[in-house]
Amino acid sequence: MSETETPISLSSSEKEINGGLSDSLLSPPSSFPPPLVIQQLSAGPYVFGTDPLLDSRRRRAAPLRRRLSRRSGGYRSDQAVTPRSQDFSAWYLDVIASAELADYGPVRGTMVIRPYGYAIWEAIQDYLNVKFKETGHSNMYFPQFIPYSFIERKKLHVEGFSPELALVTVGEEMNLKRSLCETIVNHMFTQWIHSYRDLPLMINQWANVTRWEMRTKPFIRTLEFLWQEGHTAHATPEEAEKEAKQMIEIYTRFAFEETAIPVIAGRKSKLETFAGADTTYTIEAMMGDRKALQAGTSHNLGQNFSRAFGTQFQDENGERQHVWQTSWAVSTRFVGGIIMTHGDDTGLMLPPKIAPIQVVIVPIWKKDSEKTEVLSAASSVKEVLQTAGVRVKLDETTERTAGWKFNFWEMKVLPIRIEIGPRDVSSNCVVVSRRDIPGKAGKVFGISMEPSTLVAYVKRSWMRSNHHFLKRQYHSGIVT
Repeated sequence: MSETETPISLSSSEKEINGGLSDSLLSPPSSFPPPLVIQQLSAGPYVFGTDPLLDSRRRRAAPLRRRLSRRSGGYRSDQAVTPRSQDFSAWYLDVIASAELADYGPVRGTMVIRPYGYAIWEAIQDYLNVKFKETGHSNMYFPQFIPYSFIERKKLHVEGFSPELALVTVGEEMNLKRSLCETIVNHMFTQWIHSYRDLPLMINQWANVTRWEMRTKPFIRTLEFLWQEGHTAHATPEEAEKEAKQMIEIYTRFAFEETAIPVIAGRKSKLETFAGADTTYTIEAMMGDRKALQAGTSHNLGQNFSRAFGTQFQDENGERQHVWQTSWAVSTRFVGGIIMTHGDDTGLMLPPKIAPIQVVIVPIWKKDSEKTEVLSAASSVKEVLQTAGVRVKLDETTERTAGWKFNFWEMKVLPIRIEIGPRDVSSNCVVVSRRDIPGKAGKVFGISMEPSTLVAYVKRSWMRSNHHFLKRQYHSGIVT
């Protein structure tokens, strides 16, 4: 597909197939290749569940856990990464270990998100928080424990509901650890909503969730994970439908513009619709191993939960009505999706907007007489970029060679590396290397240190990198 091709324009029948999602949602900004339009979307290979063979399967997965944790002596960042083209699963775990994104926790199925990995999640939070508040939602927090009676009440009203939940028993009282929050949300909505004047009620919470998983994989499937979950209540079904589509559009924009993942937005089949929802919208991403990942969902819940919990309001005519609801969420699974989408045999590549550190500066000198001058220039460049809002790191350590630093920061998946040596200082220039274009082809010499020129070049490189990430997904055949 050429870069000049126009975005797909959907026919009325195609819009119906995709749940009435807008052309602008399914077609990213014009500089991006348009995503596919598909009829029904599958949840992909990742399935919840309990299994009598759980322990034996986990034992078979032990070598992969050892690969990530390297319990004997710890994992060294200078160890080679398994080529992506050779063994995708091993590559995925090697990248997480070498980039210090996460490690396994002491309880099976849990993970410890390390600072660099959590910084990616924070970048997701920063973007989505702004969008949620722009669209009228407020953040709040619900308790971690939910009475078991709530789930029993839902099962009576939703056919086919079979949750995988963690129970905590204290004496004779059974409580659920946070999993199906629509239950406690409706319990509280019933107390807060009385009149049409109380609607719409639109909230979001950032929290952890516990779910039993058949097999675990860092970021993708874990016993406990982080997510945001939005819940809204409306007076009419039209308002609820508009809200559900609006939120999946926000997720789609985020995937394209911030993470350079060309997701496909659409509507789930009835068989795969969330139990308790009338309609489920989803964004699906194709990973590097050619498996689909459900990256975010938005549910139009209709009146299913409001009828189960008696969540009603008095309308303008004085009649009692059940509210119409939505719920929508993305989780730390999106971090795993970013990892599995972007990378090569060397390791991981992060799109600039989502990278915790966007630029690393590596000063180079051989003689002590050159050190002060080079470090002074490097510090000035760092200050210029920081002032312009760039997340920048100056590596002024002396224990390692420049070549070792280049390799180390490639493993930490920094989008741009700036090199400054004595010759660069004398010519008032720097060398800029882009991680998404390996080797000499990605290295540009003679970029001026003059602040406006340098900042403009770095930010222009970000835009080109983001576009390049998207192009790679199409021209590699992962997305066609």
